[in-house]
Amino acid sequence: MKKYEIFLFDADGTLFDFYKAEETALKTMFEKVDITYTSEIREKYRAINAEIWQDYEKGKSSQSELQTLRFAKLFEEINVIQNAEIFNLQYLAELAKGVFLVDGAFEICQQIFASGKKIYIVTNGNLSTQKPRMENSAISGFISNFFISEAVGFRKPQANYFEYVFSQIPQVDKNEIIIIGDSLTADIAGGNNAGIDSCWYNSFGAENDFGVLPTYEIDRLSQISEFV
Repeated sequence: MKKYEIFLFDADGTLFDFYKAEETALKTMFEKVDITYTSEIREKYRAINAEIWQDYEKGKSSQSELQTLRFAKLFEEINVIQNAEIFNLQYLAELAKGVFLVDGAFEICQQIFASGKKIYIVTNGNLSTQKPRMENSAISGFISNFFISEAVGFRKPQANYFEYVFSQIPQVDKNEIIIIGDSLTADIAGGNNAGIDSCWYNSFGAENDFGVLPTYEIDRLSQISEFV
């Protein structure tokens, strides 16, 4: 098994349990506006959010547009009158508090760090949300740096995003870099565009319907030990 010196980790869905953070933030927000939060609302929101994020990855919308639009569409579907922009801002503040790690995330980051190798986080998330989550997480001490698309000015899977990341890593050698993430369209496609090896973290056993081919595929973070 090939060994790597630099590990680029996606954040949400890879190291961080985004679904738990999202669920907690949504429940809190709907309680604040006196609306009963149900599994139906959760599923509608996730479907809308996923569709809009795909548009963002394709460059069809900006971060600010997608954030407001997702709640505007949700409120329309569930026949609720709320200010989507204000709701979204408060939701992001709640989401920033959700620092929950995926099983095995702490252990693998600790192992990589102890081996003298480098970890960087590459994420398309919102700056005001992601920055405090990265800084307040239990793995913050293992991370050399994190690159948030809103601050970079480009997004995964754009090659320009990765060129910026590489420019910030000392003595970078693409042959020694691997990107690990749960998204085929952002992380794995991004790795392909950047000319680096990739590892699809497929913890749910999803089918690869996008024609995007990773170098490796795993279903547990502990399997990354083979690359260290």
